[in-house]
Amino acid sequence: MALLDNIAHRETAKQHRANCRPWPRTDVGEEGWHQAIDLLAAGRCTLLGLWGDAPVVHMALQSEDFSDIAVVSYTCKDGTYPSVSARHPPAGRLERAIRDLCGLDAVNAPDARGWLDLGFWKVRHPLGKATPARKPQPYQFLPVEGEGLHQIPVGPVHAGIIEPGHFRFTANGEHVVRLEQRLGYVHKGIERLMQGSTIEQAGKLAARTSGDSTVAYSYAFAQAVEAALELKAPPRALYLRALMAELERLANHFGDIGAICNDASFAIMHAQTGILRERTLRTAEACFGHRLMMDAIVPGGVARDIAEGGAQALQALLTEVRRVFPRLVELYDNTASLQDRTVTTGFVKPDYVRLWGAGGYVGRASGRGFDARRLYAPYTQLTFDVPVLDAGDVNARVCIRIREVEQSLALIEQILSRLPAGKIDTPVKPKGKACEGLGLTEAFRGDVLIWLRLDGKGRIERCHLRDASWFQWPLLEVAIEGNIVADFPLCNKSFNCSYSGHDA
Repeated sequence: MALLDNIAHRETAKQHRANCRPWPRTDVGEEGWHQAIDLLAAGRCTLLGLWGDAPVVHMALQSEDFSDIAVVSYTCKDGTYPSVSARHPPAGRLERAIRDLCGLDAVNAPDARGWLDLGFWKVRHPLGKATPARKPQPYQFLPVEGEGLHQIPVGPVHAGIIEPGHFRFTANGEHVVRLEQRLGYVHKGIERLMQGSTIEQAGKLAARTSGDSTVAYSYAFAQAVEAALELKAPPRALYLRALMAELERLANHFGDIGAICNDASFAIMHAQTGILRERTLRTAEACFGHRLMMDAIVPGGVARDIAEGGAQALQALLTEVRRVFPRLVELYDNTASLQDRTVTTGFVKPDYVRLWGAGGYVGRASGRGFDARRLYAPYTQLTFDVPVLDAGDVNARVCIRIREVEQSLALIEQILSRLPAGKIDTPVKPKGKACEGLGLTEAFRGDVLIWLRLDGKGRIERCHLRDASWFQWPLLEVAIEGNIVADFPLCNKSFNCSYSGHDA
């Protein structure tokens, strides 16, 4: 592979190619690990993931043109490995998570504070050599200096029904000078629970990583299992998966568009898009028996076919959305008070988006056109555009969602017209030896990466799940700087990062 050709080419004799599909994984020594960091620091590839598998750390990389993916693995010496974040800042939180979960330390890391372990776990390093838990330690927020500054702590418990997360604002009057996040409150131990579980059990856990993206997570998990076992899902199942994914995308985009407008005190949009979201969820239930379509995608195919009358229900949904949604878009575009709140607010530079490898509407609103759907079937046989803007503000993130709604409607129509006949699943059988697989899908907020290793009996030895939010949350800290405190809810909702998906 092209990426691996640039990594560890001088230590070929030391390399070991793992049985990982559809993208390769290679064991490297210190030289190869540093070469991978060099590529990141030079901007010649993007960090797709970084996770622990004690005593090993794995790093997934993606080429500049998004076409190539590779994983390099480094076996830690004395529980340490060369820091990636020392030269590539987006790796910082991932390294801190590896330390908390696996007990592996990044040497010369700029930030050695804990991240996911808030001191509430029964053990330390649950994915490594577990040790007794310690008492919670005070968290040291970064120092801020200057005249006339004050701090505003928000959370972790928020008003209303929302997941927990702490935000520490430093402000000068109403203007935000710095925002620092503290996450980890929704850690469920999913990766530890998966160890030793059956594929079926692990699939259910994957589906519950982030409830609003349950289809995307099940999709990525199924891809990873099928790649590891060299198994192909039937064509009909592939199209049904895409149909579910687009329904999930529609429902979430409708909810987000309305919620952003509501945070700008434009409640009528919230009410109207809420109706469309509810119609979408009811259609999903009519087609697949569950409003969120949870557990509908499984390794080997899908758990259930589209119900009788489902195609008609989908056509009715398309007709209704196309009747109502353009009027709402026109209302959004022509409401000056709303535009005044969203245009130029929460700006994120394209350079930051490229550096962090941010996906979804956050990336596409700032010029990064990556969409994982370009890499897998049936999307490779379908026609759709990936909308990209470069304004990088709240308004741009709303506009990306609007255009993606339009693309999803067209995709659903294509899927219905091309839906092949035939079976919906293929039996999943162990290979009798260890194997690995990678899955990458496009959730509504961005790309979801899942890597797993199966033993010879088909049980999970290790599974890692990476939400798009890992590379979006840090950019929210940048987006709010210079804005007023009252605009934080607007910026935050325009990102709509997942607490649960991040904390896993």
